[in-house]
Amino acid sequence: MSNSQTDFGFEQVAEGDKAKRVAGVFSSVADSYDVMNDLMSLGLHRLWKGFAVQLAGVREGDRVLDVAGGTADLSLAFARRVGPTGQVWLTDINHAMLARGRDRLVDHGHLCPTARCDAEKLPFADDYFDCCTVAFGLRNMTHKDVALGEMQRVLKPGGRLLVLEFSKVWQPLAPVYDLYSFKILPWLGEKVARDADSYRYLAESIRMHPDQETLKSMMERRAWRGSNTST
Repeated sequence: MSNSQTDFGFEQVAEGDKAKRVAGVFSSVADSYDVMNDLMSLGLHRLWKGFAVQLAGVREGDRVLDVAGGTADLSLAFARRVGPTGQVWLTDINHAMLARGRDRLVDHGHLCPTARCDAEKLPFADDYFDCCTVAFGLRNMTHKDVALGEMQRVLKPGGRLLVLEFSKVWQPLAPVYDLYSFKILPWLGEKVARDADSYRYLAESIRMHPDQETLKSMMERRAWRGSNTST
């Protein structure tokens, strides 16, 4: 096993341990995940996801891959757009999150295929999907460049990847953002999810995620064979 270290929030852990630690976080928060998203963002996450769906330009009959799709917000929206002739795959590495997403799709009348898989080792053929999305999941991946490469691999030439993620804020807002992230967010996590530590990690993981320009450079280095990319 590699002795290389990586970040788990502000903590440094062995690369081989990160996925297990992240899995523990999301298994803990799965039952309250949707409620907490609404509380944490004051409902804005719905607008951000709606914007991502519009930007994707998905049409009837398209194939869409939702990586780290969790409770299926994006998968559900895409399923409505691609219709019965299209295909939406919901994937996540975490069983608890994937199960909630699958059940939600079924409750809304969409029998979409699901796969529990690591974004760094996607079990799909090359050049298969018209669109690939990852919403608030890339920052939890150990090797982000490898995951981006896998998403590029399964996209058709000219396909579109959308990464929806938190990043650096406008500097004058930083003190308020820090107060919210490291005081209010763990407090909400304790009161609603009975788990302050997991939400403290989620706040820390945002700080450790590459900023907008760095992520853009990472995506460009993957040589997106004519694909359209958005962050």
